[in-house]
Amino acid sequence: MKGRSLAEVAAGAVVLLVAIVFLVYAVTNSGRASAGSGLVLTARFDRIDGLAPGADVRIAGVKVGSVTGQRIDPQTFLAVLTLDVDSSLKVPDDSSAEITSEGLLGGKYVALVPGGSDRDLASGGEIKITQSSVSLESLLGKFIFSMTQGGNQGGGNAEGRAGGQGAEAAR
Repeated sequence: MKGRSLAEVAAGAVVLLVAIVFLVYAVTNSGRASAGSGLVLTARFDRIDGLAPGADVRIAGVKVGSVTGQRIDPQTFLAVLTLDVDSSLKVPDDSSAEITSEGLLGGKYVALVPGGSDRDLASGGEIKITQSSVSLESLLGKFIFSMTQGGNQGGGNAEGRAGGQGAEAAR
């Protein structure tokens, strides 16, 4: 009986050790362990639909940081994002930030587009040129509305012209 208990304790210890190793690996490779150690930038947006802290910051599709915070500016009612970017990068001060989607059903991320300035942003700097999130639902609604209105207006105008010409011809 004692041998069986010892085997169960040993098996439990092995499972616990594997779980700890996996947890350490997950934390070190998630990008969250280095939060705050990079270049901290802010950017203001009209809309950040669906973007949450922890979202990627990418340059040319390559992850270079993450979104570490979001808040509302009480004076302008703009969303202010705090970005933690790899400190080895030199981000020009005329760079832009845009919120884009990974695909039709994918998550959102912040895409940085480097500018051409000789001056770089320092930690605590602000990206001035931004493009807010585009709502897919809003775009679809506008498209459907324009298609339904376009069909009705075209038919109405043609009938109006034909009716008007007939009335003028009758005079």
